[in-house]
Amino acid sequence: MQKNIANTLKNVNDESPLAPMKSDREVSCSMLHLGRIVIYYVCNSSLCLHEKELLTMFKPLDRPRDVQPVESVDAKVLETFEYEYPGSDCELHIETDEFTAVCPWSGLPDFGTIKIDYIPDKLCIELRSLKYYLLLYRDVGIYQEHVVNRVLKDLVGCCHPKRMKVTADYKIRGGIHTVANVEYKKS
Repeated sequence: MQKNIANTLKNVNDESPLAPMKSDREVSCSMLHLGRIVIYYVCNSSLCLHEKELLTMFKPLDRPRDVQPVESVDAKVLETFEYEYPGSDCELHIETDEFTAVCPWSGLPDFGTIKIDYIPDKLCIELRSLKYYLLLYRDVGIYQEHVVNRVLKDLVGCCHPKRMKVTADYKIRGGIHTVANVEYKKS
């Protein structure tokens, strides 16, 4: 059967996306070629899907998900609490490796780690609300470089820190590793 599959793979550019082949057991097999997806299916006397049904079932999608606009991220979900030691410059480090957004170019998900370092002035960010805020990016189409700027803007607007740095360390995609960061200092 391996030899038959190899012969069929050579002929995947036929006009029809279905290329018939025979197995060693004389069962009629076919291959459906849709872009990069190859589906093998077996057709015998009791069960057979027609080419039209298969093409409908496995229709390739232009975008695998609905990409939401950046405006759908609502910074109003962020909450704060009073910092009880405003004279003490306590540096807080917050990190989550569960950040996900969508590449606006390809529609594919981007996974990364978000790191937030800040020195509070009078208010601290409540972590549960921060988690909900970051989850809002899950279906948002936003470039990696823009994520850090948007998150920084929203967090600074929420808690008005003395200093803050936001870093987005993305998982490698296409052989490229991206780390974006931006800083704010109160003047």
